[in-house]
Amino acid sequence: MEVVDEKGNTQNQSLTNQESKRIIAGILAILLGALGIHKFILGYTKEGIIMLVATFILGFVTCGIGFGIGGIIGLIEGIIYLTKSDEEFIETYQNNQKGWF
Repeated sequence: MEVVDEKGNTQNQSLTNQESKRIIAGILAILLGALGIHKFILGYTKEGIIMLVATFILGFVTCGIGFGIGGIIGLIEGIIYLTKSDEEFIETYQNNQKGWF
C-alpha cells in the first residue's frame, strides 16, 4: 500500500506484518485461548499474564472450570480478530492498544 505524505513523497506502508499477526493471534486465540498466547503475540504482556495465571489458579481451584472459562474468552476474541478487516484490526488492536474484546 502506498501512502503520500504532505510533501508529496510516496512511502510504502506494508500491512503484511499486522495482517499476519491478526491471523496468527486469531487462530491461537481459538485453539489455545485459555493460555493467553494470543495476547503475547499482540504485545499485551500484562493481559497475557493475567489470562495465564487466572487459568491455572482458577483451573486448579475449580478442577478445570477456570480453563473452560478462559477457553471461551479466547474463542470469542479469536472470532472477533478474524472477522475484523485488516484496517479495523490495526486501528483497534495495534494503534489503540485495546487489550480485551
